[in-house]
Amino acid sequence: MLDMIEKLEAGRAAFQQKTGATPEQMADLEAFRIRLAEANEVMNLVGPDSLPDFWNRHAWDSAQLLTLAPEALTWADLGAGAGFPGVVLTILMKGRAGGHVWLIDSLGKRCRFLQEVVDSLALPATVINGRAEEQSVKCDIVTARAVAPMDKLLGYAQPYFERGAQGLFLKGERAESELIEARKSWHFDAELAPSQSDPRGRIVTVRSVRRARPKR
Repeated sequence: MLDMIEKLEAGRAAFQQKTGATPEQMADLEAFRIRLAEANEVMNLVGPDSLPDFWNRHAWDSAQLLTLAPEALTWADLGAGAGFPGVVLTILMKGRAGGHVWLIDSLGKRCRFLQEVVDSLALPATVINGRAEEQSVKCDIVTARAVAPMDKLLGYAQPYFERGAQGLFLKGERAESELIEARKSWHFDAELAPSQSDPRGRIVTVRSVRRARPKR
């Protein structure tokens, strides 16, 4: 238990140093962490073994997206699940004029958890229980973490691209091979950046997406 507390405290300090988060933002993030840990005992939101590394594996993994799109005000998190990256982004943008995040998930119990977090912390976010590709949200950035391979993810995100969004997707070590596979079905511009939270991870920036015509 002592090792876990020490790891959490060290992670918290490192996160605050990297992000410059205010005391108020850190308090919101800590409240979110506690609520997540409690909810995770009754439903599978994240792997239990990842909770001691909350500040790096989940919070910083999410927050790093803001360094790539610092001017973006409106975000849609597809398959928002446990709230990564969407809840973390919402907390860090809380108080910014025009800032808003849509947390979209198809599973009702996850949406109920997200709504409880949004309500308890008075976050500028809207929780939507439904399929991502069926929503009419217009945003600056569409994002997702651990939702689907890139070829399927582009299908979920296509309506957002059509309304002017850019994609920022958190991916693992298979990002390059997923992009190769996705190009069989899609035309798009993509850039890869290394994850700052995990050397194996990648952040994929996607623009100019359109479905490829089937070959005859």
